[in-house]
Amino acid sequence: MADIISTSNVWPNYSAGNVAAASRKSTQEMGKDQFLKILITQLQNQNPMQPMEDKEFIAQMAQFTSVEQLTNISGQLESLAQSLGAASGLIGKNVSWIGKDAESGESGVLTGQVESIIIRDQIQYAMIGDEEVALTDIIQISDPAPAEGEEVQQPDAELADEESSEDQSGTQV
Repeated sequence: MADIISTSNVWPNYSAGNVAAASRKSTQEMGKDQFLKILITQLQNQNPMQPMEDKEFIAQMAQFTSVEQLTNISGQLESLAQSLGAASGLIGKNVSWIGKDAESGESGVLTGQVESIIIRDQIQYAMIGDEEVALTDIIQISDPAPAEGEEVQQPDAELADEESSEDQSGTQV
């Protein structure tokens, strides 16, 4: 007797979330997909007696390649800007990392205050004095201790909690 096996296909590209996200995309921008659709439509509807010139076709393919490369560059620049924005938040913070002490040559946990962020060979580094520390090597981040005579700011939420500390009978605790 034959068993009937039931299977269901799942098409992740056609999920409700993906369809909704695609419909929210701006139709004002001409991307590589729209450019390619226009080119294909143009090729399908050309006059067979007067086909597109080789030069025109090559020029349009070069334009398509340019559009694709510009789209990729735009995405990479956006990613870089987000990454630098996050890394710039480290400036002025105390950080700890595992490295070799310049004087003794011994490995251990070193600490210092981040002065700037640099990028070399697509890797972000925190400049701490003369030391370049890769952001991936940082193991701890903390706010610097307040300077002597500097007043420490208390968050308003903590002050509100201290003022309204009462038990159930209404007695101040």
